Amino acid sequence: MLDLVAAFIGLTTLLTYVNYRFIGLPPAIGVMLTALLLSVAIHGLALLGYPLLELEMQQIIREIDFSQVLMTWFLPALLFAGALHVNLDDLKSHKWSIGFLATLGVLFSTLVSATLAYYTFTLFGWHLDFLYCLLFGALISPTDPIAVMGILKTSGAPKPLQTTIIGESLFNDGTAVVLFSIILGVLMIGETPTVGEVSWLFVKEAIGGILFGLLLGYVVYMLIRTVEQYQVVVMLTLALVFAGAALAARLHVSAPIVMVVAGLIIGNQGRKQAMSEESRRYVDGFWELIDEILNALLFALIGLELLLLPMSWLHVAAALLLGGAVLLARYLTVAPGIFLIRRKRNGDETIPSGTIRILVWGGLRGGVSVALALALPLGPERDLLLTLTYIVVLVSVLVQGLSIGPLVRKMFGRSTASANPH
Repeated sequence: MLDLVAAFIGLTTLLTYVNYRFIGLPPAIGVMLTALLLSVAIHGLALLGYPLLELEMQQIIREIDFSQVLMTWFLPALLFAGALHVNLDDLKSHKWSIGFLATLGVLFSTLVSATLAYYTFTLFGWHLDFLYCLLFGALISPTDPIAVMGILKTSGAPKPLQTTIIGESLFNDGTAVVLFSIILGVLMIGETPTVGEVSWLFVKEAIGGILFGLLLGYVVYMLIRTVEQYQVVVMLTLALVFAGAALAARLHVSAPIVMVVAGLIIGNQGRKQAMSEESRRYVDGFWELIDEILNALLFALIGLELLLLPMSWLHVAAALLLGGAVLLARYLTVAPGIFLIRRKRNGDETIPSGTIRILVWGGLRGGVSVALALALPLGPERDLLLTLTYIVVLVSVLVQGLSIGPLVRKMFGRSTASANPH
């Protein structure tokens, strides 16, 4: 196990260096692209009659449980690190748009994506039960907070728009994971639950996650108030993330929601009222470093997963069509909601012109979608959905991820120029 970890960290570090030294793309995207090119090169060597390196790499990647690693270790830490630097007052001022997109928006997007996917699968001759289409809709609906936050740091988007996108991406993971779990449970049991049973599962996972996150956040906040040594403060936040995520799993509440809520408490009340200046500096630096390292590891793993997936040009064509369907579902979800909020707001929620276009194009899919696809039960349906999800995620991160920054600068160039002279 230690050899596996050492090999993967060493390879990711090399990919990170190559991107920084020679390619110069945003870190997460650059590492994923470099890993993807490496995967293609290794596969090319295998086709030329040198399969040893491909076999060795496949063995290493197979030993990494992507779904378990992401959902148990990476995602809680990344969500906590992201929430740690989000201003709670900013979230409150955009509560209607964030709340809609992260709840009803996910539900509606799941249904629309599932319907469009059903007809896309039929078009290509794949006849999947509609439950599998719903599972695809649920796993592809959440925007990826990891990719989104990394890109928005340098995009220069107006603050209200940044707050909406980041707030949505932090919370909609929890909603999507809960919804995916409910649909997967229906598939595994083979019986359709009652509305009451579904509602209870949703309340237990989502509301339970909020309450448990509040409890954890305030307990750690009170502990931080009693110490001044920065090492202890950092360790308390570290214990909150990993012990808290493990407890959330045992209690069957949403760990992503727990981490976001706890992160908001520590990042706002904790930083302002309980930490010394030295502790704040070390906590911020520690979690920024953790965020960058886990980002690199995650996107390297996504790029290397290509070596394990059965893929054909038919899969690529279907995935490109599905990617368009996902963007259409995103538009049909975002546009009516933002339009209604803009019409009904009482002056306390600023929604800049162009918000809908940026929300649609900036809704990147990422590691969470791949991890959920890997959690599907073994079978031909899983293999198909995993391959298509992987391609949709790759295209989303590379195409949307690389173009969203220039699009934002083109649309808000004047405002960003004044706000950020660099």
